[in-house]
Amino acid sequence: MSLGVLLTGTLGALAQEQGGEASLGTMNLTLEKAIEIALAENPTIRVADKDIELKKIADTEAWQALLPTLDVTLSLTDNLKVAEMVTGMGKFKMGVDGTLNAVGAAALNLPLFAPAVYQNMKLTKQDILLAQEKARGSRLDLIKQVTKAYYATLLAQDSYGVMQKSYATSKENFDVINNKYQVGRVSEYDKISAEVQMRSMNSSVVSAQTGLNLAKLQLKVLMGITTDVDIMIDDSLSRYENDLVLPPAEYVMDDNSSLRQLNYNMSMLERTRKLLKTNFMPTVAFQLTGQYQSYANNNWNVFGYTYSNSATMSFAVNIPIFHADNWTKLKTNRLQIAQLEDTRLDTKRQLNMAAESYRQNMASTIAQVESNAEAVKQADKAVLIAGKRYEVGRGTILELNQSETALTQAELTYVQSIYDYLTNKADLDYTLGRETYLK
Repeated sequence: MSLGVLLTGTLGALAQEQGGEASLGTMNLTLEKAIEIALAENPTIRVADKDIELKKIADTEAWQALLPTLDVTLSLTDNLKVAEMVTGMGKFKMGVDGTLNAVGAAALNLPLFAPAVYQNMKLTKQDILLAQEKARGSRLDLIKQVTKAYYATLLAQDSYGVMQKSYATSKENFDVINNKYQVGRVSEYDKISAEVQMRSMNSSVVSAQTGLNLAKLQLKVLMGITTDVDIMIDDSLSRYENDLVLPPAEYVMDDNSSLRQLNYNMSMLERTRKLLKTNFMPTVAFQLTGQYQSYANNNWNVFGYTYSNSATMSFAVNIPIFHADNWTKLKTNRLQIAQLEDTRLDTKRQLNMAAESYRQNMASTIAQVESNAEAVKQADKAVLIAGKRYEVGRGTILELNQSETALTQAELTYVQSIYDYLTNKADLDYTLGRETYLK
């Protein structure tokens, strides 16, 4: 599916859902849709798919080595001076000086026993499996990146909402305090403090807006869409609060793409070892040759020559006796296998450590989310109390500003903790090779 068709369908559905209010170039995005578009349009995935096609072509070339070959050779030779053969009976000329020889030959070659070709055919099939796993790994990595970019956009969007709400509250407070200052009910200090608070929140809103724009841009790049397409996300991190679940501490790495690629590489090295051993085995080939020739001609009119024909059939057996580099190649192969086994062991340890780290982070954020949610409630209550105290003259503007700042910080910390859980979960899913969004 092309991006143009996908966007057309998306915009049409969005316009129907919203009564035709969706503007051109606006996409209502969900995580599933973002991943679907990225898998269809991201250039990295297309490169991986083309690599699989190249490996399949190499596999075809491998078995084609068993097919017969047919070659035709045409030659015209000018014998300026021919050689002499000396025997006990005297000297004999090997032709006539200054004459022309014309030869046309066709040779049919067919390998009858070629063990290297058989092993190479099996090796290319392993190479296809490796390319397919690399493509799967690229998809899993892209899913992880898009997922984290989507959650980063939600974080920026929620943070922007928090800043907008805080700015609206501080502006409302400033308007009330400024009106009171105009009639002499509050001091100029209170008015200045409220104005400073409002302007500070306005600066934070601008920064949050910039962060949201950059987060959306990153998501668009990963999805492979142009920057002129605006994305709308009707989602928030708070909706995921009830989905925070601690996974079990047992990790199965069988689906991890890095380990699977190492396993395929190991299979290829073992197959390469069998291929190298064929260097010690004989090969058998069949050749059928037919030839038309004409010798000792005095002119260049090849169509006027008198030709004779001949044919030969041969079976050739090539037996390798001693090639020192064959032993060296086998030794290199054994060292590569041992090296890859150590790499695989270290990779598995690193992956288990990473998975446990993600799980511990998830456990920590689950506890933090509950505490942070309660902190938001308490901070919101504190703002109401500080506002009432200030209205009746028992509180100060400093208390009011501090309570608003505390509420803003609590709300930001709350959405940040949910974001931390979701990004660690995305990393854990990638590490375990989970194919949640792969079809």
